[in-house]
Amino acid sequence: MFEKTQFIDVRSPSEFEEYALPGAVNIPLFTDDERAHVGTTYKQVGKEQAVKEGLKMAGPKLHNHYEKMKEVEAAAEGKEIVVYCWRGGMRSRSFVSTMQMLGVSCTQLQGGIRSWRKKVMAALEEEKQSSRRYIVVTGGTGTAKTVMLHQLQKEGWPVIDLEGLANHRGSAFGNIGLKQKSQKQFEFDLWKRLEELRDSPYVVMEGESRRIGNINLPDFLMEGKAAGTRLNVQLPMTERVQVIKETYDPDSHHDEIVRAVKRIEKNMPEDIRGKLHEALEQHRYEDVVENLLTHYYDPRYKKAFEQYEQEAVIINEPSTAQNLEKVRGYLQKETIKQQSVI
Repeated sequence: MFEKTQFIDVRSPSEFEEYALPGAVNIPLFTDDERAHVGTTYKQVGKEQAVKEGLKMAGPKLHNHYEKMKEVEAAAEGKEIVVYCWRGGMRSRSFVSTMQMLGVSCTQLQGGIRSWRKKVMAALEEEKQSSRRYIVVTGGTGTAKTVMLHQLQKEGWPVIDLEGLANHRGSAFGNIGLKQKSQKQFEFDLWKRLEELRDSPYVVMEGESRRIGNINLPDFLMEGKAAGTRLNVQLPMTERVQVIKETYDPDSHHDEIVRAVKRIEKNMPEDIRGKLHEALEQHRYEDVVENLLTHYYDPRYKKAFEQYEQEAVIINEPSTAQNLEKVRGYLQKETIKQQSVI
């Protein structure tokens, strides 16, 4: 459906930013403040006055909305143009009626984006009953797990890139240079990826904790992780330091890194805190990273690793490329095994 549809989202900018359908173009009837005013009028005075207020605000924008819709229509290349608001109510209905009257071909999404939200939540609930197997790539911070998963996904392996879906790297430093998605957008994008992998008997994911930044992972992923096969990736310290430097680009995000260090430094010995601040002041990022790994992240990972009952498959080569080859080899064997079962 998404490939053949051009969505138009007429909700306010903040609503659109929180959660939108794939490829949607935002043509808001109201600004955030205008939406709040109409809503307050509806509650305090009534529907009729709220409609009048809405018309006063939306009317002067009609020309711009029409021009924007003509641009979308020209670029849509035969796709169906579907307009939505939250519930499929007055905003999208009035917009579609006006545009149709002006000769623009478009339809209203019945039930609005809320209808998709319901479908997504029902589908994620059904996923609990799935018999998929989970292959979980684990390993300490900086072992290039995400790098490998990205490459595997490019090659067509059934990867669920949870950090990519969340747009957050899952640590105190996880939002540096990124803007995290909302819970609703994450769940929609997760559902979309699961639909793409519907016929895959197994999926590959990173061993995330319950939360990635502000996003809560659904129960079925945590249960799949706990029951799944773990591939524990290891990498020499010098390689890990370079992976982290390349990922976070500290020269471009120095102040954000300082703030993140301050959030977690209370969990480290006082002498290490002093070393960290000195290294940060002198922009010696290799020393910063190595101290964080040695005195904060590795001890925490070791404790989490010891909680698993099942033994992990150890992937321990001197480079990311060699580790990736080992992971790829494991997945090839898993695919052959699944095909033989079928």
